[in-house]
Amino acid sequence: MEIPKFQGYRRENGRVGVRNHVLILPLDDLSNAASEAVANNMKGTLAIPHAYGRLQFGEDLELFFRTIIGTGANPNVAAVVVIGIEPGWTDKIVQGIAETGKPVKGFSIERQGDINAIAQASRQAKEYMHWASELQRTECSLDELYVSTKCGESDTTSGLASNPTVGNVFDKLNEMGATTCFGETSEIMGAEHVCKERAATPEVGEAFMKTFNAYNDIILQNKTNDLSGSQPTKGNIIGGLTTIEEKAFGNLQKIGEKASYVGVLKPAEAPGGKGLWYMDTSSAAAEAVTLWAASGAVVHLFPTGQGNIVGNPILPVIKLSANPLTCETMSEHIDLNVSAILRGEMTLDEAGDGLLDMVVRTANGRLTATEVLGHREFVLTKLYISA
Repeated sequence: MEIPKFQGYRRENGRVGVRNHVLILPLDDLSNAASEAVANNMKGTLAIPHAYGRLQFGEDLELFFRTIIGTGANPNVAAVVVIGIEPGWTDKIVQGIAETGKPVKGFSIERQGDINAIAQASRQAKEYMHWASELQRTECSLDELYVSTKCGESDTTSGLASNPTVGNVFDKLNEMGATTCFGETSEIMGAEHVCKERAATPEVGEAFMKTFNAYNDIILQNKTNDLSGSQPTKGNIIGGLTTIEEKAFGNLQKIGEKASYVGVLKPAEAPGGKGLWYMDTSSAAAEAVTLWAASGAVVHLFPTGQGNIVGNPILPVIKLSANPLTCETMSEHIDLNVSAILRGEMTLDEAGDGLLDMVVRTANGRLTATEVLGHREFVLTKLYISA
């Protein structure tokens, strides 16, 4: 198989990105205003405010650090300015990102206030923008990409056409030697035994079941045996998916027919090598895509039935749909219309080729619908109450 080429950004650690953001990254919710002020001062930089970062503990705190550090470390980011209320945790974020070799510097607000911190951070952001603007794209091959997937607002057309289109592309990417990842633990309920069988080894299968059972235990502990309205969602039901089992089997279509997943990742954990991986993620669109961005994914494939519109600040989200009504009424959100599959006018392999071409075009710099429309949803996953 001839592996397609594209023009990407090769980072200091050898990873390949498809975007070139200078990120203004707040450590905590208290630093959002300062971060947004810096981004307003220095045009072209990107601030991503969020709600958490104070008084967390245990695995919740570790997940927070993995997510924030991973976001700054993503290959789609050229340089990072970190702003935090106090210096200790600010420096922890800086040091984590610095391990990639990319330029990063932190500024704390305590003992100097917003105005001085904003001024110092703005000057650094300006220098990073000048530097990043001169970086040149170089030739890379598609096997160097890390591509993730999740579906949203699924309906009957998802399992029949758009999800299998992603599966077709995953088969092709995995054959090339790329890195791919799927997840959505709650949306595998009812098909967990099939997912377990797709593991590369019995040990990996057991690791998946441990993750799945932990999720199921939380549901039972909270006396929530009926997930109607959440799994499946109201949109899923309107679209014809009346049970979580129907949704689950449609969901698994996204991983294709050929590859076995080689490992199970914690939320926001980076894959340890190439191949197909499973990540424990929420099925909430913005949370899940945020976790994949933090794990290092540089392109995300998002099939939708009824019309989910989620995007991400640093991870380009390619939307595809096979629902002709969605493609007509929400056309500005759809990058690829594969509804012709349902009319018998397009084969699954042709749809996969079209989506693979869209991946290459996006990697070369084409802006996705979510990017043009300004969808920058960045939502952290929180596990516990705060201390």
